[in-house]
Formats: sequence, C-alpha cells, structure tokens
Amino acid sequence: MAKGLVKFDEERCKGCELCVSVCPVKIIALHETKINSKGFRPACVLEADKCIGCANCAIMCPDGAISVFMREEGDEADE
Repeated sequence: MAKGLVKFDEERCKGCELCVSVCPVKIIALHETKINSKGFRPACVLEADKCIGCANCAIMCPDGAISVFMREEGDEADE
C-alpha cells in the first residue's frame, strides 16, 4: 500500500516537469490529454499505489501546486 497521497492544484501547475525529475519512484508525469486554463498540461500521478510519501515533488514545485499527505486506509489519490 502507498504511504503518500499526492494532490495537484492543476490550475497552478505550469508543466515545468521539476516534480517528474525528482520523483524517486518515477510515478509522476504530465497529463497526456488534459490542459489547464493557462494552456499547460498539468502533472499527474501515474501509479498512486507506488507513492512513498517522500514529498520531493512538493518541495521542488516552484508554484506550490503539489501537496503530499500521509495516506490513510481508504484514501485515494488524484488520477
């Protein structure tokens, strides 16, 4: 079971991919089809069950668009 629960504020994300580059388990990518109101492809979690809760993505995000929480049973990550 995943340890972390990642939440993205898709409207704040500018698709810089810094979160993608620092994820040690490589589960973050830019959304393939979704585009936010600013014209950017926001980041998303590909495999939420593999998140280790390290928060590297949230620490690196220059726009404060990512929050990481400790996962509790029954929680679901944004897909």
